[in-house]
Amino acid sequence: QVQLVESGGGLVQAGESLRLSCAASGSGFSDSSMGWYRQAPGKQREMVARIFRNGGAVYADSVKGRFTISRDNAKKTVYLQMNSLKPEDTAVYYCALGYILNGNWRYWGQGTQVTVSS
Repeated sequence: QVQLVESGGGLVQAGESLRLSCAASGSGFSDSSMGWYRQAPGKQREMVARIFRNGGAVYADSVKGRFTISRDNAKKTVYLQMNSLKPEDTAVYYCALGYILNGNWRYWGQGTQVTVSS
């Protein structure tokens, strides 16, 4: 059984930064892609960033240049550094592990709230 434990969410003002962390239990972390998704009230869940086994990454256009995803395989942890935050970044952010297809993942974290005030 794999569990994802998230931390780092909170309330900040526009222009400030946050770093989200997601620590995974169990084995298989280094062989798995990981991702960050977010869901705002009344909106569909959307992909924010994904990172692959070799460290390559892909980002949503809305966060390119502001967010950075990284992973530490020894710590079995994935991070999302969020800079220059905007009110439209406000959402519940979810960590995911083990990509299946079409936005589906084997495991999901519980979600952490990020609120950006103007």
